[in-house]
Amino acid sequence: MYPDEKKLFVEIQKVSSKIVYLCGQKKNKMAEHNELGKEGEDEAAHYLTERGYHILHRNWRRGRNELDIVAAKDNQLVIVEVKTRRDEIYGHPEDAITNRKIRTLVSLADSYIKKFKLDLPVRFDIITVVGNEPPFRIEHIEEAFLPPIW
Repeated sequence: MYPDEKKLFVEIQKVSSKIVYLCGQKKNKMAEHNELGKEGEDEAAHYLTERGYHILHRNWRRGRNELDIVAAKDNQLVIVEVKTRRDEIYGHPEDAITNRKIRTLVSLADSYIKKFKLDLPVRFDIITVVGNEPPFRIEHIEEAFLPPIW
């Protein structure tokens, strides 16, 4: 190896070890984020169960999309979108639910109803979970939105 090649090789090793280190950090932060989201969904399911809801499914998927919680109460199907945040510095968690997300949730609910051959009225709720660890602050917004006509 020529002297310049050796220098280059050492620099490449330094850069690649920095990349591995940084990627590891990012992965851990992402894992923490996912863990908080799962904890929030667990808290939301517990909250609903305590209030007489029967949880039918959690994280029900169709393709890449999912319904966080599908529950039933008072002869009504309740589709619950759960939004978990550490804090409200960047706004309220429910504000993250866009019109596009609403259309996706409605389409998923329609698929769910057809798949399980249900004949029930449907309600769309949002549960926000805020905090770093239990006890979380939970807000339940019933009938958070109506299915759009499109």
